[in-house]
Amino acid sequence: MMMDERGQTLLAIARESLAAALGLGAETPRDEPWLRDKGATFITLRERGDLRGCVGSVRAYRPLLDDVRSNARAAAFSDSRFPPVKAWEYPEISMEVSLLSPCEPCEFGGEEEAVAQLRPGIDGIIFEVGDRRSTFLPQVWEQLPDPWDFLAHLKHKAGLPPSFWDPGVKLWRYTVTKWVEEPVQARGGTGAP
Repeated sequence: MMMDERGQTLLAIARESLAAALGLGAETPRDEPWLRDKGATFITLRERGDLRGCVGSVRAYRPLLDDVRSNARAAAFSDSRFPPVKAWEYPEISMEVSLLSPCEPCEFGGEEEAVAQLRPGIDGIIFEVGDRRSTFLPQVWEQLPDPWDFLAHLKHKAGLPPSFWDPGVKLWRYTVTKWVEEPVQARGGTGAP
């Protein structure tokens, strides 16, 4: 199966999972072997183009099918930035599925070296220090193209001041392959699975 076909399958799985959770449809049984492989995904929901939820896994620890289904529901109902999605919103929701590569640790001696290693537009980054952790998908570079600003916002997302630095900071990088549904208007406005 080609990558684009896989992407369309993953988008369908995410949409069906949301529809089923809202009582608007059922999930299609899936038996493709590649969906049983472990995979890490982020599911992003947009309502008329605006962010409506984004939740995911940074490391592959469960079958891809389960990861997409679970993250689609979590993006709709568990993203603390937004109230849970309601059934009446479903027709206005569009899906984005990001499939993450395995994470690679970044090696650096300080903040300047760390920032110098960041690849704008390419890297998703996981920031960790102590029990604080955050991540941005590579798509976030579109809003934060400066590496220093990108890192400052990652720190803020982890609950730390933007100027924070500690020798215990760890960074990992990953890339994504993403698929995006057509906007609601291009789908005829129905949002139907």
